[in-house]
Amino acid sequence: MKVDKTDFEELIVIEPDVFFDDRGYFMESYNYNTFKVAGIRMNFVQDNQTLSKRGVVRGLHFQNEPYAQTKLVRVISGSILDVVVDLRRHTPTFGKHFAIELSAENRKQLLVPKGFAHGFSVLSETAVVLYKCDEFYHPEAEGGILYNDPNIGIDWGLPDEELILSGKDKINPTLDNATFKF
Repeated sequence: MKVDKTDFEELIVIEPDVFFDDRGYFMESYNYNTFKVAGIRMNFVQDNQTLSKRGVVRGLHFQNEPYAQTKLVRVISGSILDVVVDLRRHTPTFGKHFAIELSAENRKQLLVPKGFAHGFSVLSETAVVLYKCDEFYHPEAEGGILYNDPNIGIDWGLPDEELILSGKDKINPTLDNATFKF
């Protein structure tokens, strides 16, 4: 397993070892012991899976303390632009975003620590996204940041007219007006 650190503290890109043969391939997408040796110690308690069509933007979502979540995100089919925004006021990257293409083809995973808003846009015709969480979902702790906050400046990888959002995601507050505790 290859672990690549980013410029954001604790935000990590993971590339699992993949073993190909004439039948296809095998990989461990998650192994507690392997992750532990790499210094990643999570007790994942919930898996979430989404199927979305091209243009769908899900996000930017987070859960506040004491129910903040670390997520391990990967794509089972298709491709997405995975985006996070650092909401940890004590870091030099506060308010900045990081984006990476995750796909079934590149098999990369993103470990998103507590204190980040998370979202993605679907670049392929459809995409199935799976993410592990180290905390259960608690609706009372839910929060969001507006996907097109001009102060963050996220390019979702698609023309604005192709973006498809939920009613809730269209009206999330900007970073300056959001309530979060990290």
